[in-house]
Amino acid sequence: MKVVVGMSGGVDSSVSLILLKKKGYEPVGVSLKLPVWRSKFNQLCENACCTKESLNLAKAVCKKLNVPYYVYDVRKEFKKEVIEYFISELKKGRTPNPCVICNRFHKFSKLLEYAKKIGVKYVASGHYAKKIKSDCGEFKLVRPKDKNKDQTYGLSFLKQSQLKKIIFPLNDLLKSEVFEIAEKEGFKIFLKKKESQNFCFISNKSLPKFLEKEIGINNGNIFDVNGKLLGEHKGVHFFTIGQRKGLGLSETYFVKEKKKNDLIVTKNRLDVRSKEVYLRNINFISNKHPRKTLDVRAKTRYAQKLSKAELVPLKSGYKIIFNTFQDSVTPGQFCVFYRKNVCLGGGIIK
Repeated sequence: MKVVVGMSGGVDSSVSLILLKKKGYEPVGVSLKLPVWRSKFNQLCENACCTKESLNLAKAVCKKLNVPYYVYDVRKEFKKEVIEYFISELKKGRTPNPCVICNRFHKFSKLLEYAKKIGVKYVASGHYAKKIKSDCGEFKLVRPKDKNKDQTYGLSFLKQSQLKKIIFPLNDLLKSEVFEIAEKEGFKIFLKKKESQNFCFISNKSLPKFLEKEIGINNGNIFDVNGKLLGEHKGVHFFTIGQRKGLGLSETYFVKEKKKNDLIVTKNRLDVRSKEVYLRNINFISNKHPRKTLDVRAKTRYAQKLSKAELVPLKSGYKIIFNTFQDSVTPGQFCVFYRKNVCLGGGIIK
């Protein structure tokens, strides 16, 4: 059976292709050509998933394994579906998560689109996630063996129609085992290749310059929780809840809240904690919206540990009530919820 494999030029997608070929699949390597912010300030210079080096690596892996390889140019669509969302959310004073949006509306959509063009039904990726099919035919997104590399948070907005056509070859492997396979298969270059943790369009260090260009400078005031004026800032879009760096204050403060174009800051880290989280744009992977309160585990950021909580249906939307306080809950970020190891879906924090 043929399967399109999304190739980033990294070790995970490359080993995914190797494993599929060993299992008897007929893989077709496809790299998505993405845009990059072309500026002297962008220290990545090119898209981390789409540098000449990455594309050449992906091509070389496919060539060595005698697998057909193609590059699908989706730069225009990426700008519209991901970058415009990213800028729009920041202009509204929120903190976006472009990777979640990209996986749902761009990456897998485009891989499936390309697969359909060439008459292939399934796509595969190097994400650390697992898919299982229930007795009633529903496809469930499940946490992988390597909990430290679990990427189900970023996949929480996938639709049932997408998930049913996706294969995750790394679902039962640890990252260390993936590197061992790469070395055994003669791809030692991945042992030395640094993996990017940046938003693929722009490096983290270059982000302030990008925001200055796209959104501009919008000076505002910084107040403490008692209303005392402490200083000024260049725009709320440069800050997120819980942030302490870049405030330019003589003492350590944390961003507690954004009020229009003002920042409210606090010295007490405990002031930026929350138990109740209201959600919008909810996605349930099963397409079934629960009408009763569910006991779940949830998190409001990718790197957080899962915490016990309740998912509560409201007249309009849902809210999460955590058993314990959560640090720096941020409007615009995603709250993702689970039952046991099954990712039910997620919603955008209001």
